[in-house]
Amino acid sequence: MDEGVPDSIEVTVTFLEMDAPPAYPPTVPYNRQIALLRAKEMPLHFYRYLADRVGRKWHWVNILRMSDEELAAGIHHEDREISVLYLDGSPAGFFDLKPHLPDEVELAYFGMMDHATGQGLGRWFLGTAISACWALGPKRVTVQTCTLDHPAALPLYQKLGFKPVGQKKEIVHPMPFAERSASVMRP
Repeated sequence: MDEGVPDSIEVTVTFLEMDAPPAYPPTVPYNRQIALLRAKEMPLHFYRYLADRVGRKWHWVNILRMSDEELAAGIHHEDREISVLYLDGSPAGFFDLKPHLPDEVELAYFGMMDHATGQGLGRWFLGTAISACWALGPKRVTVQTCTLDHPAALPLYQKLGFKPVGQKKEIVHPMPFAERSASVMRP
């Protein structure tokens, strides 16, 4: 085991949903060179890179532990929508939408890399992700967060219209560096 990496961490997962789009989307940041591109048939290594760089501090491990077959089946599914945020020409975050039946869209993954945080982009980026969810025509949009996520995550979700609908306890098994590295760097 890596020094400082616990075997397991107990977390509280909060489930949130919204049943109507926000009245006003957050405004686009100005004086920033930003681009948001929807990815088609994203290479597995790039998705793992994004998940690792966005989620490393927050112990996002589920994606990194998937086999190539499992990951490809998920992210290359015909209704999956993944968009990548670029800041000054470099990847800076992503969101991943999973439509569930005709009534629900899950904001399955959302986050920004360290170099993009604290620059006033988060509210706009989340608002854009929420708008992309509603553009798919669901009756509700869902997301979940946990006590390991950025401390601003839950309050920001609520500011933009999500309401908590449930909680549960889970155990997260963090990845030691060697396992994380092998996952991200696999051929």
